Amino acid sequence: MNRRDFIQRASAGAAATALGQLSFQSCSTSKTKKITILHTNDVHSHIDPFGPEDGRNPNKGGVSRRASLIESIKNENPNTLLLDAGDIFQGTPYFNYYGGELEFKLMSKMQYDAATIGNHDFDNGIDGLYAQLPHAEFEFISANYDFTNTIMDSHTKPYTVFVKDGIKIGVFGLGIELNGLVESSLYKETLYLDPVETSQEMVRVLKTIEHCDLILCLSHLGYHYRNNPKKVSDLRLAAATSGIDLIIGGHTHTFLPKPTVVKNKDGENVLVNQVGCYGINLGRIDFYFDSENNKSANGVSIRV
Repeated sequence: MNRRDFIQRASAGAAATALGQLSFQSCSTSKTKKITILHTNDVHSHIDPFGPEDGRNPNKGGVSRRASLIESIKNENPNTLLLDAGDIFQGTPYFNYYGGELEFKLMSKMQYDAATIGNHDFDNGIDGLYAQLPHAEFEFISANYDFTNTIMDSHTKPYTVFVKDGIKIGVFGLGIELNGLVESSLYKETLYLDPVETSQEMVRVLKTIEHCDLILCLSHLGYHYRNNPKKVSDLRLAAATSGIDLIIGGHTHTFLPKPTVVKNKDGENVLVNQVGCYGINLGRIDFYFDSENNKSANGVSIRV
């Protein structure tokens, strides 16, 4: 994709959302800072693009195209983070043969900053996940999986903080309940903690201790469950918590053309985004900060 195509697609699909006091008319001022968040989810070991004969996604996706797109956006705005919301593993023979090594090496080449853990990332067992960690030159963050009595203990963080152009960005991770979804022999003694309670604790830490200006959640909870509306999902999490600016989701393979806006329990806007699966799309959210750190955002899903 060339730069003109990217700009046209972004302009056509962008969603503008005021998250604070800043209006979009002021985004062009010299004092405004721009932070770009790029994200993927549920890539499922899809290294190559779909073939020309594929009925749904001909010639779409592929690591090479994604890498070129990411590079062009980072050249446009160096203040960019690249994140993944889990289910990196499972889906093509590449995983069957390499066990996740290739996926982690390619994500490292693309300079991912952080990822959370999806249920399919346990498909070779927790020992298989651990064995591939040396190939990942990025952080794994998971706040509601307690790995204390497992081999993964101390190899993930509940959150991490990045600083871009003086803006402190706190990112924490959430995973879906594994019981009933994954064989217990694969995740062993991993404990699942309540994601709503965990999120509020993460917000407290990131706001009061880390003094973050922007708080993101990398979630593998799923976007929404129509047949089970009480199940914790990204939409329910956004509405039940406060202080989160953006939830980047996974698990349900939900294709959103632009972020969903949800009111949190304080009546403030939260962006919820997910870009489907298989590396077909790349999510992009641009946050703008004025001189008083009031923020606004727009977002788009870009076909790779």
